[in-house]
Amino acid sequence: MTLYDHLGELRRRIILVGSVFLAAMIIGLIIAPRVIEYLQNIPAAEDFPMNVFSLTDPVMLYMNFAFVIGLILVFPLLLHQLWAFVAPGLLENERKATLSYIPIATFLFFGGLAFAYFILFPNVLRFLSSLTERLGLTEQYGVNDYFSFLFQLTLPFGLLFQLPVVVMFLTRLGMITPAWLRKVRKYAYFVLLVVAGFITPPEIVSHLMVTVPLLLLYEISIIISRSTYKKVLKAEQQRMEEWALEEQKRRQEEIDKQNNG
Repeated sequence: MTLYDHLGELRRRIILVGSVFLAAMIIGLIIAPRVIEYLQNIPAAEDFPMNVFSLTDPVMLYMNFAFVIGLILVFPLLLHQLWAFVAPGLLENERKATLSYIPIATFLFFGGLAFAYFILFPNVLRFLSSLTERLGLTEQYGVNDYFSFLFQLTLPFGLLFQLPVVVMFLTRLGMITPAWLRKVRKYAYFVLLVVAGFITPPEIVSHLMVTVPLLLLYEISIIISRSTYKKVLKAEQQRMEEWALEEQKRRQEEIDKQNNG
C-alpha cells in the first residue's frame, strides 16, 4: 500500500470510531442522570455539599458525563481498530498474539478505573476533608469541581494501566527489551512522578497514593517484558532451527539430484 492508501485507511477507521463514539455519547446522554445521581449518593460524596455556581454548570456536567461514558464504551472498538490498522504489517503469529491483547487491555482499562474510583478517590477525599476540618474551614464545593476532580483521578489511571500491555506489545515486536527497561528505570520513575503530580492535588499524601501504584506497575511491566522476551527468543530459535532443517533438506535434495543425474 502507498502512503496515500494508508492515510485513506486510517481516515476510514477514524470515521468509524468517531461515528460509534457519537452513538455512545447519545447513550451517555440517556444514562448520565442516573450515573450522576448514583455518584452523588456514594458514601464518599454524602458529606460533600455540592453546589451550582453558574447557569451553565448543569449543562457542562451533563455533557462531560456523556463524553466520558462514550469514551469508555468506545474504548474496546478503538483498540480493535488500532490493531486492524497495524495488523497487515505483522506476521500471522504476531497478528494472533496482538489480537489477544485487546481483551487484556480492556480489562486493565476498567481495572485502572476501578482502582482509582474505589480505592484512590475515597481516600483522597477523606484526607482533603479531614484537612479542611483541621483548618476550621467550611466545605462548599461546586458540582463541576467535584466531578472534574473525579475524572482527573480515574480516567488517567485507566490509560496508565495500559502500560503492561504496551510493554508486552513492544517487546514482542523487538522494539524494547527488559534490559533496556531496567536501564531507563530511573528516568521512567521521574516521568511517572511528573505524571502523578499532574493527576493529584498539590500535597504529598495524594501524590504518594498515585505514585506508588505507578512505580509498581512499571516493575510489573519489566517482569512481563522479561517473560515475553523469553518467548520471543524461543520462537526465534525455533524459526532458525526450522530454517536450518529446511536448508539441510534442500541441499540433500540437490545432492540426490546430482547423484541421480
